[in-house]
Amino acid sequence: MARDKVTIQDIADALGISRNTASKALNGTGGIPEETRNKVIKKAIELKYKQFSLMESESLLSTKTPKNIALLTENLPNTSHFGSALISGLEKRISAEGYNLSIHIIRDIEKKTLSLPNNFDAAAVDGIICIELFDLEYSKMITGLEIPAIFIDCSAFVCYPDFQADVLLMENEHSTYQITKRLIDGGYKTFGFIGDRNHCRSFQERWVGFNRALSEAGIQLDPSQSVLDDDGLFFSSPGWADNKLKEMAELPSAFICANDFIAVSFMTALKNLNLSIPKDIVVCGFDNAPESRIIEPKLTTVHIYSNEMGVSAAEMLLSRIDHPDQPYQVSHIYTKPVIRESTPQIS
Repeated sequence: MARDKVTIQDIADALGISRNTASKALNGTGGIPEETRNKVIKKAIELKYKQFSLMESESLLSTKTPKNIALLTENLPNTSHFGSALISGLEKRISAEGYNLSIHIIRDIEKKTLSLPNNFDAAAVDGIICIELFDLEYSKMITGLEIPAIFIDCSAFVCYPDFQADVLLMENEHSTYQITKRLIDGGYKTFGFIGDRNHCRSFQERWVGFNRALSEAGIQLDPSQSVLDDDGLFFSSPGWADNKLKEMAELPSAFICANDFIAVSFMTALKNLNLSIPKDIVVCGFDNAPESRIIEPKLTTVHIYSNEMGVSAAEMLLSRIDHPDQPYQVSHIYTKPVIRESTPQIS
């Protein structure tokens, strides 16, 4: 019995797409993505559809190299991290320009050996985006690849004139300064900072804003009322935050925390010591993470425009790809203090 003729519907069914999409791909109309068009043509050749039965795929498929942007990170942001919304905005923007986004996790062994992930092909990458990647030597290795790159936040020890990449940060210093100054104006007199100021450039800038407000008010920071441990020690064991508070001979009247995750953890530790927030002590964070709106009392923090940062990062990288010789940029996206119940005496 003779085999039925292959139809466009057969091709569409085999690929799980609509007949209309398959038809447009075969006819070269309708703005079909190159990847989809190639798949349809390959399937038409495979199924020996009409004139395609006598053709080789190489003669029809586009020889255009796919456009790829690689995202490198030590820690893939979770849904509550500002980086999750940032990546969403970034991906939409680069997709509109025909780029694919691949994500590569940098492991400790790769940091130590200054090597790239096994699935990273430098020859097939048009640009690199680094997020949550704060190791200085590894960052320098990436810039040495001579592939257009942008760092969303970076090592605290980066020296910009020598750093061959664009850098995008949320505005950190002024927002932290503003919240600290409001607390001072509200009558608070003793302060502590919680967070490793050398964890990343953003933490360092928050530390600078905090100290600037104290300095202008003539307030001397007591180091014993801060927790400035190396980032690797933070929450290294159950009860770590509780123990750090117990070690303080006297608690300050206000804690400024490097981010909301740290703030929420220390709020829990303060409650474990039967201290009331904000009656006994007030607490501020940074990021405006979902947890800041759930914990009781709700946390005073700083809002980051994450989606917009993603779009800006994409545009900076696309500009660098098109104009590789332009001067490098260090840009900040404005942030906004959000005052909540954890700091009742400021407006």
